Amino acid sequence: MVRRVAVVGAGAGGLASVKCCLDEGLEPTCFESSEDIGGVWRYTDSTDKSRVSVYRSVITNTSKEMSCFSDFPFPEDFPSYLPHSLVLKYFRMYARHFDLLRHVRFQTTVLSVRRCPDFTSSGQWEVVTETEGVHESHIFDAVMVCTGHYQEPYLPLASFPGIESRFKGQQLHSREYRDVQAFRGKRVLVVGIGNTGGDLSVELSRVAAKVFLSTRSNTWVISRVSEHGFPFDMVNTTRFNHLLEWLLPSALTRRIKFRKFNSWFNHTNYGLASSKSSKFKMIINEELPFCLLSGTVVLKPNVKEFTESSAVFEDGTIEEDIDVVLFATGYNFSFPFLEESVCSTIDDNRSLYKCIFPPQLEKPTLAIIGLIQLTGSIMVGSEMQARWVTGVFAGWNKLPSPSRMMAEVLKRKPPVKRNPHERENLKMSFISYMDQIAVCAGVKPSVLRLLLTDPQLGLAIFFGPCSPYQYRLVGRGRWSGARAAILTQRQRTLQPLKTRVLGDSSDSSYSWCWVCLLALPAALTAGFLFSKYPQPGWSPWARPQL
Repeated sequence: MVRRVAVVGAGAGGLASVKCCLDEGLEPTCFESSEDIGGVWRYTDSTDKSRVSVYRSVITNTSKEMSCFSDFPFPEDFPSYLPHSLVLKYFRMYARHFDLLRHVRFQTTVLSVRRCPDFTSSGQWEVVTETEGVHESHIFDAVMVCTGHYQEPYLPLASFPGIESRFKGQQLHSREYRDVQAFRGKRVLVVGIGNTGGDLSVELSRVAAKVFLSTRSNTWVISRVSEHGFPFDMVNTTRFNHLLEWLLPSALTRRIKFRKFNSWFNHTNYGLASSKSSKFKMIINEELPFCLLSGTVVLKPNVKEFTESSAVFEDGTIEEDIDVVLFATGYNFSFPFLEESVCSTIDDNRSLYKCIFPPQLEKPTLAIIGLIQLTGSIMVGSEMQARWVTGVFAGWNKLPSPSRMMAEVLKRKPPVKRNPHERENLKMSFISYMDQIAVCAGVKPSVLRLLLTDPQLGLAIFFGPCSPYQYRLVGRGRWSGARAAILTQRQRTLQPLKTRVLGDSSDSSYSWCWVCLLALPAALTAGFLFSKYPQPGWSPWARPQL
């Protein structure tokens, strides 16, 4: 019987895990190596290598209504997209509201997590910690690892001949970046076009003499601002859209997406992506297209090699007098405190059952929280994982046998081992994954039942944003405020913009109601599809892909 639970890390996943433990009547102890909560969202000017922090100007890529904990909305007056200071403020509000801090031991580093000698029968773990030089040993019934996957900078220097042996300029990883001051007047080469690479290229272009952005990927650039000024994720992350993607051929859905992306600007003309490419990535960035159009950022192909002061690219072009090479090449995850026999089996999240449980353990008392990369908020996904995991620990949710879990994991593993540093391995559909874990936890709402019993709510769930509140309507942890939160999320999105009220401003909620009313037959048909496929965990808008 699990009672005492060790939680490693007090970031978003750690706070959610502590709260979920308390909800299930468990006794959590959270170990945080730094002096405060927040994880990567707690910005500091220090570039201390012991922790990773966001850079000063960072803004969230997911909106507040799609990123909040499922029973604790962001304040109404917070903007839809948030700087790190407001994200951290929200974490403090959450921790204070649910009285979480008394369960956190700050400035305490976890040195080792090892199975007890009687693990096969007890499932217990020995956790050794260090606080101000003093080592302590603890016995816990279960462990939740909440350190995420932004841990160790990935620097593929071997892929760039000359960067270490010949290049005389400065080289650094984006982890060391804080602001633009050190780059004023310099010629900067940014390597990597993920969200960070795009953000830093735009920011540096305001002060640098020239910024070059090198990429080997086809990349589609999208804006946070979508139809009618609503956040992109609120407009696009819906169960209706997800159902269409499941029903339509993948080639057709890809063509529709490409056409929509190109309606903003032609990505081929900008050298970013071709609609004929089957492999691509998407990044969020409103300003990058203008920087490319104005020449303050110049897009380049992959670097072939470096000389003393220049970069030679794969197309044969050369850029001279490069002062700084900034690698925006992502991170590796690692769990150095886990015993080797467990840690060595975790290549990526596909090595884990449902991306959470190591399947080879005799007792499911170790959970990895947040080792996911979703098309939506990781924070929301981590909370859903924590809800299911604590339900398992408390005995409400059951797992298959280790052999069955291992068999499912092996199905997901690719036949040929890929580069372990490819973070694409971690990416999954937000709605698919959330629904799959929600089914396991018994908290997935029935769209068909809601359409029949509460049409207003059912339509909002099906056609509106798939926000976290949906997973608080039913099951354990049900929140009485979930329905109201869903029906008022558009008003909360617009509220921070009402700083200058116009006399002819109109309420769009009426048009939204008419759209929902007209769409009711289609929604009922979609709900009927669900009832025709009663396999456990299946739904037409949650196609299994894990």
